[in-house]
Amino acid sequence: MKKLIGLTLVLIVIAAGALASFLFLAPRPVDTTDVRIFEGDASALDYCDLADLDGSGLTATQVPKAFTPACGWESFPMPVLAECTEPLAPDVVDMRGLWLAETGVPGHVERIEQCGDRTVVTSTGIIHDFHTDGTLANGSRDIEPPRCMNTLVSIQFNSEGVMEFSPFGLPFTIVTRRMDGDTLVWTYPAVEGDVRMKRLCKLPDRYLGYPKGD
Repeated sequence: MKKLIGLTLVLIVIAAGALASFLFLAPRPVDTTDVRIFEGDASALDYCDLADLDGSGLTATQVPKAFTPACGWESFPMPVLAECTEPLAPDVVDMRGLWLAETGVPGHVERIEQCGDRTVVTSTGIIHDFHTDGTLANGSRDIEPPRCMNTLVSIQFNSEGVMEFSPFGLPFTIVTRRMDGDTLVWTYPAVEGDVRMKRLCKLPDRYLGYPKGD
């Protein structure tokens, strides 16, 4: 029994060390972000004017994948999927728009873009770009500000239309997003309870900048 306990502790230490090495020492993914998204004025856009996903433009795979720059962007980026008009995949729930939290973390703002099975979430310093096919290869491999921590998450919609985020493709969920009427509901480990968000048409002035981490 003592040997079994000792072996278990060793394995836990090894796993913890491997996780810490990935989170803080792994190299960044190759950045394929289109530089144009950092050149426009995101505050001038009407985020209630959603694009028609009629297939007349680019497909989800034709738009270069975007990543969080450095340890967080300094001014709110322009939309990544602006030229993508691929209709949403059959299992994808439409969450597109700009959202303001009214509970949990009041004042939190995030933009969700979608086309095909691809989603881009732009929020406090981050740009998380992924496909909701449940694979790590097409999931969110990015940097989390302000500590420049590596993240690796697979994402998919469950049978009830909830977007589930699973770290390292493991069989449990750490973050979810779902629609409740015209309210976006977000759950996150660092926040107690649901974060309920209302739709915004314009980006608040206070959200145009975000300081990078050390």
